[in-house]
Amino acid sequence: MKKYTTLILVGIILILTALLAGVLLFAKNHPVEQRAVVQPLVTVQPMEPDSSIWGVNYPLEYSSWLLTASNTADTEYGGSSGFSHLERDPRQVLLFMGYPFSWEYNDDRGHGNALTDVNNIRRVTETTHATCYSCKSSNNPQRWDELGLDGYDAMLFSDMAPSLTETIGCANCHEAGTMRLIVTNPSLKIALEAQGLDWRAFDRQTMRTVVCANCHVEYYFAGENKILTLPWENGTRIDQIIAHYDEINFSDWTYPGAGTPTLKAQHPEFEFFTAGSTHYNAGVACADCHMPYTRDGAMKYSNHNIHSPLLDPEPACGQCHTDVDYVTTRVNDIQDQVFLAKQATEDALVDAITAITAAAAKPDADPVLLDEARTLHRHAQYMWDFVSAENSMGFHNPEYALSILANATNLARQAQMKAAQAANDPSLLATGVYYTIDPIPTPVP
Repeated sequence: MKKYTTLILVGIILILTALLAGVLLFAKNHPVEQRAVVQPLVTVQPMEPDSSIWGVNYPLEYSSWLLTASNTADTEYGGSSGFSHLERDPRQVLLFMGYPFSWEYNDDRGHGNALTDVNNIRRVTETTHATCYSCKSSNNPQRWDELGLDGYDAMLFSDMAPSLTETIGCANCHEAGTMRLIVTNPSLKIALEAQGLDWRAFDRQTMRTVVCANCHVEYYFAGENKILTLPWENGTRIDQIIAHYDEINFSDWTYPGAGTPTLKAQHPEFEFFTAGSTHYNAGVACADCHMPYTRDGAMKYSNHNIHSPLLDPEPACGQCHTDVDYVTTRVNDIQDQVFLAKQATEDALVDAITAITAAAAKPDADPVLLDEARTLHRHAQYMWDFVSAENSMGFHNPEYALSILANATNLARQAQMKAAQAANDPSLLATGVYYTIDPIPTPVP
């Protein structure tokens, strides 16, 4: 009898184990929004801009998101303190001369400060379009739904301001009710569709990167109404993006003196990370590192205090790497290497600008060679800025960063040489000339 009792107990345990395994497997293969593990306390309306309402149902995610407003910690090359890039690297005043970024260029603070910070930017003028609000408010999905992309971007910044009351929040990334990750920025939808991609068909892990592309992408303002446009017509790699800009003859400004039709890169984290990086190829998503899963008692949730993994590497890096100290040291080494390469590129660009400006001032300069020098400068400066404006000091894709900077330095030196040839003046091949002339004052808007 005892033998049968034991067999029955073992059988029951096996059945319960199988049932539990089945439930866990079912849950694992279904996104959070389909698991019905959270019974909503309140109904969140579609595109609800007030994140505190979403927070009633998801208090852990909401409370961690609130920390983005007060998290002002910096890393060696980035962070959330809002420091001035122009003060840290005065050469950028020269590199952006004639463009508003030479007046003011501050690092981004956390998502909780996005709306406040854009309203206080000195680069905003009375003619600035509402397009500059595109990545700053959770009111945007409603506004895009009401006005459409063209109607939104055609408005002036000052006219849009009163209707935007909430900073970046839940509605920028999630669908109310299901909580699934969604594309809310219509410009991203258009860019994906142009490549034959339907974001609705992406799996959840892919969306944990794509959702960040609602904002963390390169873009430009097209036409009189400054329509937010992603330059992905030819693809998302830097050579394809440059080809797009060249094909449509686009430039952000003309560099004074040199006459170069120059481009300003924005924050191409998505393009950079997805260009064959080690982590991307391994299936890692942006959220795995910047919003790592965290436990609060029995609850497991995605930490919405979005910041550099270096500030808290254990939950971010420790998911995959056992030696977190080695990982952080390795990250620092990579960033130091990219930073030194970036400085070398800046030196080459300053020398190229000096040479082109001097050559352009000579009435007898060869116009063909001078235009070739300008094109080389245009491409080199954009390549440098693509790495410089990307928020990882190259770590999101180290090999890509170093190859881009090497090409940029090469093109900048070619531009300097072409300018010297155009002016028939070998003295323009000198280096560091800009540092021996009178300082150029920072323009005042």
